[in-house]
Amino acid sequence: MAIPETTASVTHIADVQQRPDTRNLTIDKVGIKDIRHPVRVKDRSGWEQHTVANFNMYVELPHEFKGTHMSRFVEVLNNHEREISVQSFRLMLHEISKRLDSTKSHVEMNFPFFVEKQAPVSKVPSLIDYEVTLVGEVNNGEPTVEIRIQVPVTSLCPCSKEISDYGAHNQRSHVTAKVKSTQFIWIEEIIDIIETEASCELYGLLKRPDEKFVTEKAYDNPKFVEDLVRDIARKFNEDERIEAYSVEAENFESIHNHSAYAQITRGLDS
Repeated sequence: MAIPETTASVTHIADVQQRPDTRNLTIDKVGIKDIRHPVRVKDRSGWEQHTVANFNMYVELPHEFKGTHMSRFVEVLNNHEREISVQSFRLMLHEISKRLDSTKSHVEMNFPFFVEKQAPVSKVPSLIDYEVTLVGEVNNGEPTVEIRIQVPVTSLCPCSKEISDYGAHNQRSHVTAKVKSTQFIWIEEIIDIIETEASCELYGLLKRPDEKFVTEKAYDNPKFVEDLVRDIARKFNEDERIEAYSVEAENFESIHNHSAYAQITRGLDS
């Protein structure tokens, strides 16, 4: 038995989003948040890491339109299937602007990034993860991309070392760097700069000789939270590829119920 087709299905389905709006208010960002999608990220060794990224995707909506087409954001992701990479991120920004007919688009892509590190003495390998976010915008055809990396490190208090007969309090710290570069820069290069300037870097796996090494290294290299951001900022200033940055450090104090915090920003909104 044939099912009769409705008039709407044969002729026209209303596009409510494209109806005019009379409130004369442009919406700065409208889109979708917290959608996960598989991605591939190439690392410095030449390998590709297969991971899952969390996306926030927006466009500017002109005042004359009632709404945007949310499904088109998902279509852009699905069209790329598993081929989204750091290198293709700029192309996706342009594609979103074109598909949603907007002069401004904004995409945030957050994913875990893994680096294999060898323990300093035993050389036993292990993985450690870092939180990475690519933030991209297109404004009238001009793309800008910013990379954000959160790096966990060890910091040891110079004051505690100076005034104590033995020992010094230390803590794990989170350094968050936001970098806008004029040339390609590896994620690992930014991580290296941050870890080199800390009292000591972290490792996924340590044997007893390694634990002795990192404890003594931190003790010999004390840093206030102020020292940490200044030393990292100085290295960023020396890198000609980096045109703007923000570096912030939060020390999760081991002898206080609060954190110590510092930030330096050059060329970016704080």
